[in-house]
Amino acid sequence: MQRDRLIRELSKLVGAANVVADPAALKVYETDGLTVFKAMPDVVVLPKTPEEVVQVVRFCDRERIPFVPRGAGTGLSGGALPIEGGVLIGLNRMDRILEVDYVNQRAVIEPGLVNVWLTNHVSPQGYYYAPDPASQTACSVGGNVAENSGGPHCLKYGVTTNHVLGLELVLSSGELARIGAWAPDPPGYDLTGVFVGSEGTFGIVTKIVVRLLKKPEAVKTMMLVYENLDDASATVSGIIGQGIIPAAIEMMDKLSIEAVEKGTHAGYPTDAGSVLLVELDGPRAEVEALVEPVIAVGRANRMRDVRIAKDDAERLLLWKGRKAAFAAMGQISPAYYVQDAVIPRTQLVKILSEIEALSRKHGLRVANVFHAGDGNLHPLILYDDRIEARSTPPRPWAPRSCSGASPWGGASLASTASAWRSGTSCPSCTPPPTWRP
Repeated sequence: MQRDRLIRELSKLVGAANVVADPAALKVYETDGLTVFKAMPDVVVLPKTPEEVVQVVRFCDRERIPFVPRGAGTGLSGGALPIEGGVLIGLNRMDRILEVDYVNQRAVIEPGLVNVWLTNHVSPQGYYYAPDPASQTACSVGGNVAENSGGPHCLKYGVTTNHVLGLELVLSSGELARIGAWAPDPPGYDLTGVFVGSEGTFGIVTKIVVRLLKKPEAVKTMMLVYENLDDASATVSGIIGQGIIPAAIEMMDKLSIEAVEKGTHAGYPTDAGSVLLVELDGPRAEVEALVEPVIAVGRANRMRDVRIAKDDAERLLLWKGRKAAFAAMGQISPAYYVQDAVIPRTQLVKILSEIEALSRKHGLRVANVFHAGDGNLHPLILYDDRIEARSTPPRPWAPRSCSGASPWGGASLASTASAWRSGTSCPSCTPPPTWRP
């Protein structure tokens, strides 16, 4: 179909004000958070209702036009890239909270709702929404559903799939379907669990039933300071080995600390080799009783210093630094290429050593900031995209920075999608030839 006609037809369905066709405006939609990869859609539509989504999808299906859904574009796996051009369906304008049931701790929301807005809405009643990606002030819950997003507190509370009970979605044929239920564990197949994390390949979500949690009685946040990554890594295994499950255990290396402190001035020690951000929450007596055992494990692993947030303001400042880590990389590098893998906690020292060896071999700095508690790594390969010779080097060896997880019982995550889209060769993270996203 000719582009002019495509624009006219879509304008009839959602209104001309909800169609983006200007080439300059389309540039906004050519990439997501994984900016190494870019692909321009032919046109963007911004529906406001499920019915408009249905009409757009039926039109694309009838005319055999490829389409891709998009949330806020903060994802790090290229999931929102329109790799074949076609129509990009942006869901940002479907951002309402449709229902909140405090008694049953449920909410029904639209996919374009910004993650943190839900917590802000229910917080005055003593509730919150647990999944907290680092981009939670910008990312949409619909995008979180597509990517099965986690966050620092997934160690204790799980990822998005653990907090989504039901979905309304539009299938590729344009049929409106509902899966899951208001109550947990409905009979039959767990289709909601299959859909969450499918990157929109099974359908486009238009409504989401989520689980709300009561705020914990007490929260204690500590920053443990180390001279190197090895001692910090040993502390992570030591804490879990004591039977303690913190709400979060986050690790940052020296490069990450440098970037974060330049960007946020959150009080991270720039002379440290690494830091752990450990947060305990729950009943007040339990939290108070666990502080000393955590510190004792740190001391046993040559912890240099510990800082305990004295109030909510200081706690939020520490978290501001951690959650701004990716964005803060701009303070020390023009560009970065993020990888994602999960490994057993006991293998952190080995995989971090391998990443360091790759860094030295290829002459590219790597900043490590990750969910240490559940072994979810985020190596950030720093490079200068302004220099032609330095604009592509991360791609050939980046998958190997996470494929090194496989011999130790780990697996690649976001790099799977990245490797498939970029055509890189990585046996442990590239899908077999018969696999299609």
